[in-house]
Amino acid sequence: MDKLEVLKQLRNLPKKVIHFSNFSDNNIATYKRVYQLFNKRHRTIIFKNKTQGVALIDLQKHENFDAYVSSINGKNSAAYYRRKAIKNGYTFKEIDKNDYLDEIFEINTSAKERQGQEMSEKYRIKQKQYLIEPAFKYFGIFDKDQKLVAYSDIGFFGEFSLIAVLLGHKQHLNNGVMYFMLIELTQLMYTDYLSEGYQYIMYDTFFGATEGLQKFKTKLGFEPYKVKWKWG
Repeated sequence: MDKLEVLKQLRNLPKKVIHFSNFSDNNIATYKRVYQLFNKRHRTIIFKNKTQGVALIDLQKHENFDAYVSSINGKNSAAYYRRKAIKNGYTFKEIDKNDYLDEIFEINTSAKERQGQEMSEKYRIKQKQYLIEPAFKYFGIFDKDQKLVAYSDIGFFGEFSLIAVLLGHKQHLNNGVMYFMLIELTQLMYTDYLSEGYQYIMYDTFFGATEGLQKFKTKLGFEPYKVKWKWG
């Protein structure tokens, strides 16, 4: 898609103002790093890095989690793949990545390419230890034998959660583990975070993503917005 076509699509997007809020001395450095990244000028267009076509789930669009699931239900839907994963014995829980170094390396190297691009070097080298960042939590999907087969790094920044890393083992993708991961995360946002002021889940942007990734996001209820990021 050329720049002119992107500009045409961006023109009529709905707008949101989202705050980086409720930071502390412990996590303010992480907050500032992400805030600066989002407001950095994009390398190819005049807009700031993460402000145009931002993929968001607006939690307040649905009365509760069950209403959200109903909105993504149907034949071959995200909700269908969640049910498939549950039926096949997969489970979701918070993890410490350093307890699963071998499994994470296996997940990272289970496919040479993701979304048409070769996996970067940092994923092809086995890590001896992961830095546990303030403002982040880490989640995993386990198969029926309790082996980690997918994981995610999720940032929490006051009004929104950020899907920073999302990877699954190639052999398990057809069982719906990635849909399962994000729907369970959304359930967590409704049950534990909505009352604390969290309103959105962010998963990068629509424009620049492959057609397959755009379809994945759309099935899960993500929509594109123009976003102005505010501090505090």
